[in-house]
Amino acid sequence: MLLNDSLTGTSVLNQEDIINDYRLACESRQVSLLGRKDTMGGRSKFGIFGDGKELAQLAMAHVFRPGDFRSGYYRDQTIEAALGNLTWQQLFAQMYAHADIEHEPSTGGRSMNGHFSTRWIDENGKWLDQTKLYNSVCDISSTAGQMPRAVGLAYASKLYKTNQDIQYLTTFSRQGNEIIFATIGDASTSQGMFFEAMNAAGVLQIPLLTSVWDDGYGISVPVEYQTTKGSISKALAGLQRNQDGPGLEIMTVNGWDYPALIETYQKAADLCRRKHIPVLVHVTELTQPQGHSTSGSHERYKSKSRLQWEQDHDCNARFRKWILENGFSTGDELEKIEAEARETAYQQRNLAWQAYRKDLDKEYIETIQLLQDFMRESRFSSEISNIILELSKTYLPVRRDITGSIRKVLRITRNEIHPVRDKLSDLLKTFFKDNTERFSTHLYSEFDDSPLNVPPVFPVFSEDSPTVDGREIIRSFFNELFEKDPRVVALGEDVGSIGDVNQGMAGLQEKFGELRITDTGIRETTIIGQGIGMAMRGLRPIVEIQYFDYIYYALSILTDDLATLRYRTAGGQKAPLIVRTRGHRLEGIWHSGSPMGTILGSLRGMHVIVPRNFTQAAGFYNTLLRGDDPALVVEPLNSYRQKEVLPDNIGEICLPLGVPEILKEGEDITIVTYGSMCRIVSEAASQLSLMGIEAEVIDVQTLLPFDIHSSILTSVKKTSRIIFADEDLPGSASGYMMQQVLEKQNAYRWLDSPPVTISAKAHRPPYGSDGDYFSKPNVDDIIEKVYQIISETDPSRFPALY
Repeated sequence: MLLNDSLTGTSVLNQEDIINDYRLACESRQVSLLGRKDTMGGRSKFGIFGDGKELAQLAMAHVFRPGDFRSGYYRDQTIEAALGNLTWQQLFAQMYAHADIEHEPSTGGRSMNGHFSTRWIDENGKWLDQTKLYNSVCDISSTAGQMPRAVGLAYASKLYKTNQDIQYLTTFSRQGNEIIFATIGDASTSQGMFFEAMNAAGVLQIPLLTSVWDDGYGISVPVEYQTTKGSISKALAGLQRNQDGPGLEIMTVNGWDYPALIETYQKAADLCRRKHIPVLVHVTELTQPQGHSTSGSHERYKSKSRLQWEQDHDCNARFRKWILENGFSTGDELEKIEAEARETAYQQRNLAWQAYRKDLDKEYIETIQLLQDFMRESRFSSEISNIILELSKTYLPVRRDITGSIRKVLRITRNEIHPVRDKLSDLLKTFFKDNTERFSTHLYSEFDDSPLNVPPVFPVFSEDSPTVDGREIIRSFFNELFEKDPRVVALGEDVGSIGDVNQGMAGLQEKFGELRITDTGIRETTIIGQGIGMAMRGLRPIVEIQYFDYIYYALSILTDDLATLRYRTAGGQKAPLIVRTRGHRLEGIWHSGSPMGTILGSLRGMHVIVPRNFTQAAGFYNTLLRGDDPALVVEPLNSYRQKEVLPDNIGEICLPLGVPEILKEGEDITIVTYGSMCRIVSEAASQLSLMGIEAEVIDVQTLLPFDIHSSILTSVKKTSRIIFADEDLPGSASGYMMQQVLEKQNAYRWLDSPPVTISAKAHRPPYGSDGDYFSKPNVDDIIEKVYQIISETDPSRFPALY
């Protein structure tokens, strides 16, 4: 029991601070309770809250400074409110999915509640001054998914502290004097991303302060099923820094002990900020008064004794008792605060609801009036009346209901001509336009800094331009890049000392130093996380996944975090990271190098670049670095030792995204491909010419975006036949390209023969040259498929081969 406890001399708290903390803890609890009621009453679809975590978050807020970052957890409402990043009205607006950043600035209604963010980008897409903000990276629901980027955010502070060449970027860092506060639920520490992040933090020695909110359960699963020794701090004891070497500082504190929490966070923050020592604060004996979420009751899986324990150890109740016992306030004064907190919660909830319903109700009334007007004039009045009745009976109608009603009426009255029907049609078009803006914008940059706006600069050659290996092309490019832009940082497995496994950065670490070109451990997830965090803080990282197949290790963080960042913040945050890898024409089940269909289905929100050689690769890297979108660049593995002519302007080339290149013109058939398949297809096309068949070979160059000017359609109009050639699995990238050309460009209208895809077999290729030959498309396959198509149209001239 805390009797006559006092805060240590290190505390800056006074009686006013303590009472303000209690007021905010009460308000946070009340909005959690009211939020659950709103969900159960149908106002929102889901609710998840931070009740039971209030006190620890308040203690954390006291050491949070402008310029610091939170990479957190969807229960962090109290710290966000304490920092001024969140009003309770905004919390309820997010619950209601209010798709207006004026009311819900974190995500514009795109994320479920509890996903908070700071807007770093102004209305023109430019960075705001992060050193003046209490920065909060937009949360993701994926458990432990916040940890990899936290490593990167903290690593950026290390670079800003140690690399004088980037200290001119004063709106991103105060020379590394920042803490990155990562927060995570105890059950989520079982995830590999958490362990990988902790290990990386210990190796890197970065200012990462990780708080584990430990309430003893992961939904219904108790901690003894989750964690070795039932304690994450005990399980990580081997990472504790000591005389054997650096590591983490590990602290443990009870989540209901206010003075201990204050003191623990002051010590942790001081160590982390001054010495860049990573700290883990294990906050134990927390409770979860309403259970995991609105999806169910915790009474189903918690015993009566556990429920009583949680009631007895509720942090707000214990805080109240401590305040009274130490004479900081009276019972009457606290009761007044509690009553005011309840009133505040109701007021903020009502304001949020009224704001949310204002435009909805206007659209609802306008729609009902038009439908009623049309009902009086239409011969389908009975059917329209039923639709009006159905809409009017809908509980809390939303835009889905309103728009759906109009569409039903327009279908029913499709043969009628009437002015009111025209008004309904115009209203529907307006709704589609408005809701596209609400829900389908900001997948990529829509600002001047978009890489799609970068002016092209094409390669320049002269008589003195040398012919060199492809690896020397890309090395020459990187050399110029690192010389002219100190923001550029490269890291990955074997990138530094040996200059990557294919020598694309050979000698560059020696020239530019380990801070610029850095080796990492074999930890793909946090390699990507390092890049994301650095890119969020004004740097231009190029991070390497050694081979394309290894992308699966990091796919979760790429698809859940990086690719969705701009979209899920409605244009409020960005991370222009470039992920570099190499693939295609590899051999072996785990080194096949072509999982492109997976990438296309997972990484919308990133550009996907597939250059056929290294002059092209250099041009695309430059374009991306002049833009502000994230991207994946898949370099062609078998081209590092193929000869290319080194352009005189290798450091200035900028190639446009989404613009295919015709490698060979032809009149008989169009072959669309990319990457290393360009060489295979081009060789096949040369042999086909000797057989009297002229194929037009098109390199799409980028898959996301894909042929933004529909230039492939022009080729199809000429040839009337098309093949999509790809070494991915059947229906993957080849199917995607077909959809883009035949459906989106309407190229089917000009075809005289069925479209054809050429892809790898349905299994991943075995090891060896024979396995590759019989598993992936080869020159013979291309020749014979083209010949077969042409033979069907002119069998006398082109008889069957066999």
